[in-house]
Amino acid sequence: MHCDEAIILAGGLGTRLQPVLKDRPKPMAPIGGQPFLAYLLRYLSAFNIRHIVLSVGFRHSLIKSHFGNAHYGIDLTYAIEDEPLGTGGAIRYALNYIQGDLVFILNGDTFFNVNLKDLETFYYRHDADLVMAVRQMHGIRRYGIVKMKGSAVTGFSAAEKATMGYINGGIYIMKPSLLGRFELPGSFSFESGFLERTIKELRIYALKCSDYFIDIGIPEDYEKARRELPYLFP
Repeated sequence: MHCDEAIILAGGLGTRLQPVLKDRPKPMAPIGGQPFLAYLLRYLSAFNIRHIVLSVGFRHSLIKSHFGNAHYGIDLTYAIEDEPLGTGGAIRYALNYIQGDLVFILNGDTFFNVNLKDLETFYYRHDADLVMAVRQMHGIRRYGIVKMKGSAVTGFSAAEKATMGYINGGIYIMKPSLLGRFELPGSFSFESGFLERTIKELRIYALKCSDYFIDIGIPEDYEKARRELPYLFP
């Protein structure tokens, strides 16, 4: 069965970008005359995603007033955080609005041009609990490293000394029921509070992808995205 739903984590304040964004949420950062989030929605529409849950918090009304309840033919639902829940808490809350048996999860400040059909096929082939898209990168200190044995994820580590390695690209596929199998706090990080904690209990796999990747979390990369995205994905 084709996975046709996704969650986008779009609630971040984007503290490092606020001098540039002037009190806008990070997914609304303007690039080529449209918000960064528009590039993600168009990307998902190319894979026949029919329903997206936008996990929103900071100044969420700006996102909703721009995109409304549908965009690029995709139905949009808003999971509004009353208080910060961390990436894990935000995902768990947004999962309440997912209707099907499988869901993609994406970061709202990252564009990773992965073939989602390949990600889903990989998920079924490995009978995985969760699959993440990873990318080999230089200068990875800000990301950390995904450790693997073959395609199986065996752990995560800081990248203080490494100059190159595979990073978590921030795109996942999993069943909506996965988080419910564990006792988790109200607010937690999906990466450190869930993935790292359950690495020995779950079948977590990584699909190695070499597609275009940009994370607009810091001003330098935001400027890079402003130069590249309108040219590469007009």
